[in-house]
Amino acid sequence: MTPENHSQEDTGQQNRIVSAAGEKKLIDDRLSKTAQMRSLGIDPYPPRFDRTHTTVEAITLFERVEGDSSDTAEHLKTEPLRVAGRVMARRGQGKASFIDLKDGHGSLQIFARQNAMGDEAYSIIDLLDLGDIIGVDGTVIRTRRGEISVEATKITVLTKSMRPLPDKWGGLQDQEVRFRQRYLDLISNEKAMKNAILRSKVVQSMRGFMHGLGFIEVETPILVPVAAGAQATPFETHHNQLNRDLYLRIATELYLKKLIVGGIERVFEIGRLFRNEGLDHDHNPEFTTIESYQAYADYSDVMEMVENMVSHIALETTGSMILPAIEGRRPEIDLTPPWTRLDLRAEIKKRTGIDFVETSDVESLSQAMQERGIYVEQGSAWGRLLDKVISTEVEPHLVQPHFLIDYPIAMSPLAKQKPGAAGIVERFEGFVVGSELCNAFSELNDPVDQRERFEQQERMRDEFDDSETDRLDEDFLVAIEHGMPPTGGVGLGVDRLTMLLAGEESIREILLFPAMRNV
Repeated sequence: MTPENHSQEDTGQQNRIVSAAGEKKLIDDRLSKTAQMRSLGIDPYPPRFDRTHTTVEAITLFERVEGDSSDTAEHLKTEPLRVAGRVMARRGQGKASFIDLKDGHGSLQIFARQNAMGDEAYSIIDLLDLGDIIGVDGTVIRTRRGEISVEATKITVLTKSMRPLPDKWGGLQDQEVRFRQRYLDLISNEKAMKNAILRSKVVQSMRGFMHGLGFIEVETPILVPVAAGAQATPFETHHNQLNRDLYLRIATELYLKKLIVGGIERVFEIGRLFRNEGLDHDHNPEFTTIESYQAYADYSDVMEMVENMVSHIALETTGSMILPAIEGRRPEIDLTPPWTRLDLRAEIKKRTGIDFVETSDVESLSQAMQERGIYVEQGSAWGRLLDKVISTEVEPHLVQPHFLIDYPIAMSPLAKQKPGAAGIVERFEGFVVGSELCNAFSELNDPVDQRERFEQQERMRDEFDDSETDRLDEDFLVAIEHGMPPTGGVGLGVDRLTMLLAGEESIREILLFPAMRNV
């Protein structure tokens, strides 16, 4: 939006980030203005305001009036309407003022004149500060400088703000403040608001896609007696009434597969998972995934569904399956199906020369890694070592969308063995811009094999003191002992998908309230 007058010093001086003493002075000044309003019989926090139009709707209304009229723009105006929003800037003095008003849809200039409002109504201008929320009655016009504006007949204070906003021109730059006080980030940074809206649209589009395929959406427990279904360290808690320890779920997988056993043949859940893990650009202790399971399908069917779903969501939320390049960070990304399939064993051999079939124990794999300068964490199980090889030597090369397929059984305790391939399971992971987007299997439905795999995981936890190995869930084993049909399943990160579509490098830009370290 083009300011009407840059020659006046913006009232935004008082909303700069200042020292604690300076901030207290500003707060005291606002408290004084609040008291002055009350003395004039003005309620600075009225219970409601009947807004008729958003800022965007008001602008659209005027443009429609312009399009339907042959009159000159300076004589055109809409019917009276009411808008509301936050005061972001104020210019002018004396008998005319310009206010930049921002709501959840956009911004609009308010043009206030003393001779149009009357002396008493216009006097409220002197009691306004940046950050105040106001309602404005008036008609929409185009000013002499060509800006669509509401010519105010009345201004109503709806909320008196006690604290100053971040500097209007510099924005909110401090990353810690942005993430700890996300409300300020949303007010000050247009990209933060766009990301929040985009994430909502991603989930909406995802739901629509799954419902369109006949999937049933469900909700499963968050507090669980066994934290199983993934390799992660859980958060622990205790239920007083039941007098039992419980865990925040690390996956929704086992409950959803119980529903497959029960006859819900296509099922999914979009929900929060909790893992007691570190913080980095891709990880947060709580995050959102979609997990889905489809009876009478295998991982090939799921691969096709994933590439179709991601490309569909991209098209619906951004308007294209091709994501624009970001200078210095990524090239143009083409999400159009089909995505390239890469055999995991062949890709590791191509990138490192390591054959995980020939280095099938900790000692030989560790030696092969050390010879190639790949860090070996002492005390790690074989699967964790191979995962390190994949993450450091393979994943960074997967910039365009790829599926890595056919993993060793030691890394995949819930996946079905690939026919004719000893020690290999039907599993794939999807990667874009070097980051894992999803993990999927042909689900293991042999209860005897599954029990043996779980028991092996329990032994590994004791041997390697690894809290992230999967856990034996007896209730799940009992469920599949009743018979689970052949099933394809997938878990896909909603936050990571939104990062990709938004062009963000950190999950903290997508989560509205990410976990933060103590100050």
